[in-house]
Amino acid sequence: MAGEVTVLVPSLLRQFTGDQAELRLSVDDADTTVAGLLDAIGGQFPVFDRRVRDETGALRRYVNIYVAGDDVRRGRGLATPVAAGQEVMVIQSIAGG
Repeated sequence: MAGEVTVLVPSLLRQFTGDQAELRLSVDDADTTVAGLLDAIGGQFPVFDRRVRDETGALRRYVNIYVAGDDVRRGRGLATPVAAGQEVMVIQSIAGG
């Protein structure tokens, strides 16, 4: 089923997406995953991708991604499926002391 997914970008990463708070991506089939969405975003915004994933393609430990409110780390990770109409939230942790 073709449709659209909304990716919410945290304020700390917006400078790498042309100051966009939301990215809307088309999904064409049931095989779309979080990794596929990140690949698509990374094609347009490579610095954003480097801030979210490491050189092996794994999610950086200070970045959390939620699909429809569920933490992908507690499920299938970057292989988590994403369906049309769902919201994907990227959250970057802030460390300090």
